[in-house]
Amino acid sequence: MLNRSAYKHYYLMLLPGLLWLCFFNLLPMYGIVMAFKDFNPGLGIFRSEWIGLEHFKYMFELDDSRQVFKNTIVIAVMKMVGNLIVPMLFALMLNEVKNRLFTRSVQTIVYLPHFLSWVIIAGIMLDILSYSGPVNQLLQTVFNKDPILFFANAELFPWLVVVSDVWKEFGFAAIIYFAALTSINPEMYEAAAIDGASQWKRLIHITLPSILPVAILLGTLSLGNILNAGFDQIFNLYNPSVYSTGDIIDTWVYRAGLLDMQYGLATAVGLLKSVVGLILISISYTLAYRFANYRIF
Repeated sequence: MLNRSAYKHYYLMLLPGLLWLCFFNLLPMYGIVMAFKDFNPGLGIFRSEWIGLEHFKYMFELDDSRQVFKNTIVIAVMKMVGNLIVPMLFALMLNEVKNRLFTRSVQTIVYLPHFLSWVIIAGIMLDILSYSGPVNQLLQTVFNKDPILFFANAELFPWLVVVSDVWKEFGFAAIIYFAALTSINPEMYEAAAIDGASQWKRLIHITLPSILPVAILLGTLSLGNILNAGFDQIFNLYNPSVYSTGDIIDTWVYRAGLLDMQYGLATAVGLLKSVVGLILISISYTLAYRFANYRIF
């Protein structure tokens, strides 16, 4: 029979985490009722007037909210595609290099940006791509081009966001593909070489089919983040001149809720995002189980 007293020390170790979860994750959940109230800070959540779905109706009437949802989906999908393809291609190319010292050195270098915060990376990017930065100086001196306001160009901004995110994360994301590549049986390559298969054919017929389940799994699991376009990154890079293409749900909620003090509207948008995200995560795990035999429970 299980002796529960023998595990009391483990329960005590678990207690701080449970308390943190309750105070910072569960109790604040009551705040979502602000999405259904005309919240007045002077009256508080309990005494503010209940208005039902008025905030949600108003949200869908706003042109800004529709543009924000569009921007979020476009940027998130572009990031998903880039963070799926680039790490896989990088892992495949580096796997063909036989010099182990070189591959380890390259892996270490490309891992490093993952551990830097967006505050640091955004500062570097803003300096490099500024009006008088090295990139514009190069365009002027070598290509005789006029300086470009990169972070004031609404058309360029989403691409800058996607490229910088892929650059930051592809080295770390490639770890999963490296693990999948090391699990391939070397005898398969030896047998293919004996049969006369070229290196390209071995890549097509052995390597790619072997890592395809991993790619499918990562692709399906990323569906749950389709409404998460990266608040930290965009908040540190954007400005009013690129709101038309760079403003996402999280940044819009931040401005509407904290700066414009539209607490109920911001809560309604955040709640809608959470509900849609929950649905997408459920769908992604269902697809992952069906196509990649992956399950948590």
